[in-house]
Amino acid sequence: MEESASEEIQQEESASIKIETSSEIKNQNERLVNKVRTMFEKLEPPISTKCLIYKVPYILRQWNKGAYTPQVISIGPIHHNNNRLQTVEKHKVRYLKSFLQTAEIELETLVSTIREMEDSIRRCYLETVQLRSDKFVKMIMLDVSFILESFRRHIHKIQTVDDPIFVEDWLRNTVRQELLLLENQLPFFVIQKIYDLASPSYICFSSGRSSLIQLSFIFFDFFNDHKKEPEPEMEIQHFTDLLRFFQQPPPHPNKKPNRVLEMTLPKYSATQLHDAGVKFNVISNKSVSEWDLNFKNGVLKIPRLLFDDSTEARVRNIMALEQCRQRMHSTDEYVISDFYLILDHLVNTSKDVDLLSDKGIIVNWLGDSNTVKCMINNLNLGIITSRMNSDYNLLSKDLNDFYEKTWHRWKALLRRQYFGTPWRATSTIAAIILLGLTLIQTVCSIIQIVPIFKIW
Repeated sequence: MEESASEEIQQEESASIKIETSSEIKNQNERLVNKVRTMFEKLEPPISTKCLIYKVPYILRQWNKGAYTPQVISIGPIHHNNNRLQTVEKHKVRYLKSFLQTAEIELETLVSTIREMEDSIRRCYLETVQLRSDKFVKMIMLDVSFILESFRRHIHKIQTVDDPIFVEDWLRNTVRQELLLLENQLPFFVIQKIYDLASPSYICFSSGRSSLIQLSFIFFDFFNDHKKEPEPEMEIQHFTDLLRFFQQPPPHPNKKPNRVLEMTLPKYSATQLHDAGVKFNVISNKSVSEWDLNFKNGVLKIPRLLFDDSTEARVRNIMALEQCRQRMHSTDEYVISDFYLILDHLVNTSKDVDLLSDKGIIVNWLGDSNTVKCMINNLNLGIITSRMNSDYNLLSKDLNDFYEKTWHRWKALLRRQYFGTPWRATSTIAAIILLGLTLIQTVCSIIQIVPIFKIW
């Protein structure tokens, strides 16, 4: 009887434990479900399709952090909390005050306008912006007014004693360069909206008021290598996007090249190709009918390339923008990266740089040819691509085929050895004439001797 009672008690306890365990699991599931639903509620709105501002991927940043990081001024949220950049913040307040006065805008109007756009602005940044609403709106307000006032002071050549940014040339130039960095951007539509609020007399010329795009072209004119003009109905996402437009070659009037999976790159450097007879010419900046690389009838045309202290930062930020867009949208907008990939294979030594400099293609403001060579070779570190501009693909094949034809190398060798300079050409021609005269004399002598043999 005692054993039977003990078994019943154990069974009851076991059943009770199972009930408690089942109840606990049910509660855990309910808690987890509630947490997941809370996560759904906290989801941010989808990122904007109108504008995207990226943080440079680590795979690119590790090769040259300084090329992507502002040293003087922070624009936008990515570097906003950088203590080293706080010195300029007090000047932004002065610029804001000046902007409100010259643009004839009420502070309340400016704040409310930016507040209405806050969600749209936040959605433009790929990474979550942690700033609270008031701090975010204040940051945008200060940054937009700083940009517009910078435009006004630069264009109208306004300098004041309390404005070290426009008094000191080095600081002014540094600020302009850093306004082009990918991580230092505001959506262009925000600046446009605030510019539209300003009075008609704000940044006005004798011919009338210019568009914000036109003002941007004037302010960043130094970086407009091809001296392009604003296109009708032109739209940009931000100033890095504008920089990319500056650096792009003039588009072909009839077609846009495709990007293909096949990737063919030049096997031979510029000096090797030159030794095989390839001629190098610089493309005029005013060309509107050719892409930035063209190889025809043994002549390779390349646009003029300026290398100075700011070149690497400019090119790296454009390539970072193209790389990020490629990952996010699988777009074909990869022109600059493709170009520098080809250039990387053409320039392997300082002699290649010297050759292209002699042809007027490379303008070397850095002085040292090896420095330019290293810059070109390092630009593609971290760049990942599986496609190639179809025109570049065909160009690379043609260059490789040209070099691998033995006759081209022999012809080039003969030209260098015997016709490389006027003196060599004169000597060679004289030698050929002398050889010809000697041959004629020999033939004449033989003709005179032949009758004597007949007599015998």
